[in-house]
Amino acid sequence: MSAPLKGIVVADFTTLLPGPLATLMLAEAGAEVIKIERPGGEEGRGFLPRLNGVSAPFAVLNRGKQGLIADLKTEEGKAKAMALVERADVLVEQFRPGVMDRLGFGYEALKKRNLKLIYCSITGYGQSGPRRNEAGHDINYIGATGLLSLSPGPLDRPTVPPALIADIGGGTFPAVINILLALIAREKSGDGSHIDIAMSDAMFTFAWLALTARWAHGKPVDPAMLRHFGGSPRYQLYPTAGGKIVACGALEQKFWDAFCAAIGLPKELSDDKRDPKATLEAVRAIIAGETAEHWRPIFAKADCCVTIVSSIEEALSDRHFIERGLFGRHIAMPDGSTLPAVPVPVAPQFRTEETTRPFPGLPEKN
Repeated sequence: MSAPLKGIVVADFTTLLPGPLATLMLAEAGAEVIKIERPGGEEGRGFLPRLNGVSAPFAVLNRGKQGLIADLKTEEGKAKAMALVERADVLVEQFRPGVMDRLGFGYEALKKRNLKLIYCSITGYGQSGPRRNEAGHDINYIGATGLLSLSPGPLDRPTVPPALIADIGGGTFPAVINILLALIAREKSGDGSHIDIAMSDAMFTFAWLALTARWAHGKPVDPAMLRHFGGSPRYQLYPTAGGKIVACGALEQKFWDAFCAAIGLPKELSDDKRDPKATLEAVRAIIAGETAEHWRPIFAKADCCVTIVSSIEEALSDRHFIERGLFGRHIAMPDGSTLPAVPVPVAPQFRTEETTRPFPGLPEKN
């Protein structure tokens, strides 16, 4: 099957993570993505770590794209960018609200030149509302929406989440989904549209269970009472002897029964409805009494939704992920070497055939 977005031209005005990752996915599905950068390149080219003088994060996020250097503060630069926009199917931008308008590249101005243009704006709080101009990053968006309050860690040493939830889950994924929906809608109407993606909006989607509990009870809900946020011994992280962690997701009764039997939990404690805290502490003590290598074969045999938490290094060498081809694509580096491409959730049959692709370089004079 050929890449379904072949023939679609994307003008990429984005920097940092949410927009570049979204346009990377479009490029992986065959779109011709042209990245517009200011003279000297966008700030992402300076991100660490560097590999042979090149920013590895920039290379990873911009694999398979083409480059266009244009200073949007000059008439010459504007003309170069406008020539691209006039033939583009999709434009993705990530400036604060109003910036593209001031540059002469706002949606209302561009749709007069290109009626079919699908114009996607990615911001923290959206194009409207009292917070629209408020500065922020991922941690601010999950903080402002209540999502972070559900599992912040101990108050004396709160934990920074290990994933950029708002950037990817609130920016990248909604942008890709809605761009594809807009392309389908354009097939029917012939017209483009303006897509307003606010990274903070989708954080309420991630908090669906807490919201449901709040609305059902009609009063604030203690996250500790919700089973997915530490309120149940069935859905917990248990330290082992030796520093590893057991991730337990034995929610269903059959899995919980198998887990309790596997660790030898006393019968009176396996009914976690009677005294969840007592059950939790008993399980914690049992798991902590042995190493992860002791528990690994036991849980594998029990098949009870329990996993030993892997390090990144261990996950990269896991046969399952290797055999699924997650790490089989590469980035062509300027010195002739290659760098593995970050896995993206685009089905193999919809991706381009080239397994090794370059990223946009900077001309010596720009």
